[in-house]
Amino acid sequence: MSALTCGRVALVALLVSSGANALVAQVPDDTVQVGDRILLRVDGEQQLSDTFTVNAGPAITLPAIGDVALRHVRRADVERHLAQEVGRYLKQPVVHARVLVRLGILGEVEHPGFYAVPADAVLTQAIMVAGGPTRDAKFAKLRIERDAAVVAAGESLQQSITRGLTVDQMRLRSGDRLVVPRRRDAAATAQLLGILVTVPAAIFGLTRIVR
Repeated sequence: MSALTCGRVALVALLVSSGANALVAQVPDDTVQVGDRILLRVDGEQQLSDTFTVNAGPAITLPAIGDVALRHVRRADVERHLAQEVGRYLKQPVVHARVLVRLGILGEVEHPGFYAVPADAVLTQAIMVAGGPTRDAKFAKLRIERDAAVVAAGESLQQSITRGLTVDQMRLRSGDRLVVPRRRDAAATAQLLGILVTVPAAIFGLTRIVR
């Protein structure tokens, strides 16, 4: 095989490999993550009705049951999974479960801080949990940070908000931060506030997380 042919083969292999890696990177990771919280209620079982933090594994530790593995369990399937696991110890349990993601809602919001937000909440609802944007907020410049990096911002993030994507669909993780920066012209934000106040933050029945 000539050197030119070998080079072409190597190039094709590199492109195929890069394409495969890109596809892997685009696969949504909607599984339960370490740091998530599970709001669990088992009818008639007070000790199993509480909020449990997902630890390494990932897994949660339930009273009288022990560790329950959550590896590869989608957030949307956690209730069904836990019903099966609890059913190993209780006869026909009635299980209610919801995944909460610990998010920082920071910047120009009424009550900045860290909140346990339902994974199926849309981003605007998550912001309303913190009281919604202030009149000085530059909502169009909203960004999402993870560690020291910005993972979402600009037009793509605004499109996600317009489409009504949820915390889960945005692949947000516990510890991520939604940052609303300040703006000079508050007129547009005042109009936005009139829209967002129609989203009742009280539907979550959640409280601010004290760190």
